[in-house]
Amino acid sequence: MTYIVRYAPKNDRGYSPMKRVLLCGLALVAFGAQAKTPAADTVFRNAYVYTVDAKNSLAQALAVKDGRIVYVGDEVGAKAFTGRRTQVVDLKGRMVMPGLIDGHMHPQSGGLRMLNCNLNYDSLTIPEFQARIQKCVDDDKTAGPDDWLEVINWFEQGAKPQGTVLTRAALDGVKTTRPIKVHSSFGHSNLTNTRGLQLAGITRDTPDPKDGVIVRDASGEPTGLLQDAAQDLIDKLVPGPSVEKNYQATQLALKAMREQGITSFLDAYTDIETMTAYRKVSKEGGLTARAHFAVLIDSPADYDADKAIAEVLKEKAEFEQKPNGTAPIMTVDTAKLFLDGVYSAPAFSAVMVEPYFENGKPGHNYGPKPYFSQAQLNETLIKLAAAGLNPHMHADGDGSVRMALNAVEAMRKVHPADDIRPAIAHDEIVDPADYRRYAEVGALPVLSFQWERPSIDIMQSMPALGPVRSALMEPAGLLEIYGARIVYGSDWPVDALNEWLALQVAVTRKAIGEDAATYPDRLGIDPGLTVAQAVRAITLNAAYSLRQDKDTGSLETGKFADLIVLDRNLFQIKPEEIGETRVLLTMVGGKVVYKAESLK
Repeated sequence: MTYIVRYAPKNDRGYSPMKRVLLCGLALVAFGAQAKTPAADTVFRNAYVYTVDAKNSLAQALAVKDGRIVYVGDEVGAKAFTGRRTQVVDLKGRMVMPGLIDGHMHPQSGGLRMLNCNLNYDSLTIPEFQARIQKCVDDDKTAGPDDWLEVINWFEQGAKPQGTVLTRAALDGVKTTRPIKVHSSFGHSNLTNTRGLQLAGITRDTPDPKDGVIVRDASGEPTGLLQDAAQDLIDKLVPGPSVEKNYQATQLALKAMREQGITSFLDAYTDIETMTAYRKVSKEGGLTARAHFAVLIDSPADYDADKAIAEVLKEKAEFEQKPNGTAPIMTVDTAKLFLDGVYSAPAFSAVMVEPYFENGKPGHNYGPKPYFSQAQLNETLIKLAAAGLNPHMHADGDGSVRMALNAVEAMRKVHPADDIRPAIAHDEIVDPADYRRYAEVGALPVLSFQWERPSIDIMQSMPALGPVRSALMEPAGLLEIYGARIVYGSDWPVDALNEWLALQVAVTRKAIGEDAATYPDRLGIDPGLTVAQAVRAITLNAAYSLRQDKDTGSLETGKFADLIVLDRNLFQIKPEEIGETRVLLTMVGGKVVYKAESLK
């Protein structure tokens, strides 16, 4: 195109011919720049855009093209990105924020549990417990007399009346010859009936396996309760889910996640069957979240770090997918290690610096022997770093947390410059001497905020912790004060999947539901998190833990268009109302994967 500028004398504004030429030239440059602005695929306008950038900036509009964010700013600027084919969405002041990133969950287990006999985390008396399971037996018309019945989401610590500890006698009261396995929602114990014990060959003479406990009564007979590694004695007898059932579970899990607004996640304890199901869904175009997987490194008596890491790398080579533009893919770059169990009653299987209390005074139980020795853990983390793998360590007690921090420190000395992002999951009890060490060694506490409230299971465990640890338990706010980069992980299906309730508890540290009347006070003395800090933990910080913070976790130009639209503004409501938040739209890589009917 040719532009002609006529020579003319000064006009009524007094511009000389040369000045008119210069002004026209500048106008043409500006016009050309505007003309080259690509029309966006989607423009969200009239919104409250919470970016989670370095300054927690706010904006009114956002534009998306080819799966990436191309503009974040005001309404006027967004017009330059609006073309004839651009879909313009008037959000009428609704809040837009980055998609949620869950840094520790077990989605395949969550999906599978939707397909099984479900106790739904309810607090039950023994008769209620039996009746619920009896209904599952009676409703299953296809099972044979020797087929295992799996029961899930058992709130073991919430049995009524308070302090009730269930044994096989409760299951033996169910009218069936079938062996039964009941999964505690915490994931660290299960209960079986007498038939199950018989099939497993578990008797009073059966020794406890390494890293596990066969709970016994006063006479030494097994009660049917199996903790941690002892669960394997039953698990190995129960047929695993079929290929088709795993496939269904993956689809159910992804549906639940996109409805919650989850756009990325870490499966914190995966297996080949799970990744096979996700790969199938991915090939069919049904992967609606960026999927990260942690391969388990177990700690048998003949533990060999090289052999264990070789298996992680083998599974990485088989299942990890190459980048595909902005579309979600499967990533396998994490190893999961269990260092202990849980601090809560009746297990008390978390490793402690000081012993659990007994009768109001320190006793003699420090918890189990750590599942890895310090030397094994140091060696493993050093070799994981050499292989470019992130360690993700389960550590519930302050003793195991300290071990994890020691191992990260040892790893940093050998690999000071490597981009390794070690995570310590749960951190429910942390010795104050270790608060500042997270930031010093670059370890990430991955916390489940929904546990930071008074509840029957927590309150009945407090006497065994003693007054100091009870006051300091679930130290999210304290770790934040000391500079730790807090990451959120739901641990679903240990609890029902409700990310928004977890954010509420992170801020309020108050009981919910029926517990609110019984326990009106906040949990402990921890100050909790601000709304902004809690949101950052489940977005940008979690993205950092998965090594994808350059592409996700905040709404900034050039990043993937992973975002959600909410039915309320988290910063303009009472913290006690955050748990009622509903996601209206979930977008992953510029593609809408969920849209509520109420969004018009």
